[in-house]
Amino acid sequence: MMNFPNARILEINLTDKTHQVKELAGDIYRNYPGGSALGMYLLLNDLKPGVDPLSPENLLIFSVSPLTGFPISGQSRMTVTTKSPLTGTAGDSQVGGFIPAHIKGNGYDSILFKGKSPQPVYVYIDQEKVEFKDAKNVWGKITGDTEEIIKEELQEKNVEMSVIGPGGENLVKYANIMHQKNRANGRNGVGAVMGSKNLKALVVKKQKPQKPLDMEGFKTLTKDIKERMKANEVIVDTSLNGTAGVVDFHLDEGFLPSRNWTRGYLEKGDQIKGDTITKTILKERDTCFACAIRCKSVVEIEGKVDPTYGGPEYETLCTFGSYCDNTNLEDICYANQLCNMYGIDTISCGATIAFVMECFEKGILTKEDTDGIEINFGDGSVFEKLIPKIACREGVGNLLAEGSARMAEKIGKGSDKFVMACKKQEMPAHMPQMKPNLSVNYAVNPFGADHQSSEHDPALMAPKDSNDWIWSNLLADFQGCDAYGVLDQNKAKFALETQKCYSMMDTLCLCQFAWGPAWQLYGPKDLVEFCKYAIGWDASIEELQAIGERRINMMRCFNEREGFTRKDDTLPERMFISIPDGPNAGTKIEKEDFELALEEYYKLAGWDKETGNPTKETLKRLGLEWIK
Repeated sequence: MMNFPNARILEINLTDKTHQVKELAGDIYRNYPGGSALGMYLLLNDLKPGVDPLSPENLLIFSVSPLTGFPISGQSRMTVTTKSPLTGTAGDSQVGGFIPAHIKGNGYDSILFKGKSPQPVYVYIDQEKVEFKDAKNVWGKITGDTEEIIKEELQEKNVEMSVIGPGGENLVKYANIMHQKNRANGRNGVGAVMGSKNLKALVVKKQKPQKPLDMEGFKTLTKDIKERMKANEVIVDTSLNGTAGVVDFHLDEGFLPSRNWTRGYLEKGDQIKGDTITKTILKERDTCFACAIRCKSVVEIEGKVDPTYGGPEYETLCTFGSYCDNTNLEDICYANQLCNMYGIDTISCGATIAFVMECFEKGILTKEDTDGIEINFGDGSVFEKLIPKIACREGVGNLLAEGSARMAEKIGKGSDKFVMACKKQEMPAHMPQMKPNLSVNYAVNPFGADHQSSEHDPALMAPKDSNDWIWSNLLADFQGCDAYGVLDQNKAKFALETQKCYSMMDTLCLCQFAWGPAWQLYGPKDLVEFCKYAIGWDASIEELQAIGERRINMMRCFNEREGFTRKDDTLPERMFISIPDGPNAGTKIEKEDFELALEEYYKLAGWDKETGNPTKETLKRLGLEWIK
């Protein structure tokens, strides 16, 4: 067995401007090898229960993994871990791009921020050198301007950085941390926590990438990348249309959440489809460090949309498109740009505006409540008016900045029926009515509804002749299980087992487009070899699955001490109401099936069926008995 490397953790105290490097022993680090699991390990050990997420006592933790920064597709990702101001749960958010590889290149597995700076600052890191810089010149600036001003002040272009915009400074509950102006740690309000600490930016000097321990073995994984890509139809489409291509599929199937989830179909939805974007406004495809897939869209609309801020992903096309019954592509692209400029999550922002549109339609809100602005379904012109107000908490924007669930608590009048959120986090644009497994995942996921926390049901249509199509020899368990179909106990197991996979990927900071359990560029056997060739880690698939399971249980334990129980594992009532029209009219989640699947999930996960929390036996099996 290899000697697993120690984790190097840079701990920064913003209150007194001090820093120190701590090491986590390799035998411990192997159980929590980076990313989300390492962040949770640090959070559970260092954060007291009941802390206000926006107080100086909260922690903000940037973590990469032992596999970050090697020259192979899909490895340059980073997790930010904190207590979420949006949900009150364990907060977890990933980002791609280039900064993950360079944090690792500077010699750190995690950067942990404590306290609160008396004045706005940004932190500059060049290996062992850690400097606190006055941020008065960039406080209040949008993200793009912030990046350029900091580079000019440092007289250094050879840097990568994570920054907040006015959304984070003004503590918008769903504020982002932005990287390269168009990549986001985009959920759970991590940007608000950064803003609460008066931390404007984390800036790192670019460093040389990691070299594999076994270069010849490593080349066996990278030499045939072109052939791998050509052979995978999903990768081909992703490289051509990006995630926007998912609009085409869901629209045709009649499962594109529309008009605040009251429908599954959008008239004239072809105007916002992925191939429409590719044919009309796509300027180029961007990519992350060492990745051949190039899924990131860059769009340009002369006089309106700046390509610097990238382009809308699938979720954004839905939240500002179909959620709002809007097919104006220019308005959607500009909304995406504004969110990236101001640093706020496109999913929660668009979904909250859709919630307001329904409240406006029902007369619960009027122009007297909305600064004289008519906020109607189908009118994308309101995005330009509302997003700056939200980011700066001006007028009605102060209310929208709280998210739809807290808005409903404040305005009442039955508006809670229109909130499409789980654990106060707005739902992403994948309908459980189409993908029943997601009904379980959305409900049980520790930080609320999330589309990247388990595999989606259409993976059951993946080629059945591949040993790598899904993890841990699960294929036999799911043969005969419908890709769509009825929610049953098989789907509960599918949700749990693929959730472990995704949890593991968020720990190892791997991109799901390259390393996901189905339709992947690389399979599980490749990942075992990646671990071996890169760092000499003699991993097995079973060990990797256990890492993912351990991280899920850590999050549930964190939530338990914050007062969360099974009663919080719920879905909006709208999921149990038939879709009224479109190709799949009449489809719904049966409440009885959902409850039975939830019970089965708890049983398989080893969680108490009354509380929904991990049992002592489960924690002991996973080596987590230290938590409680």
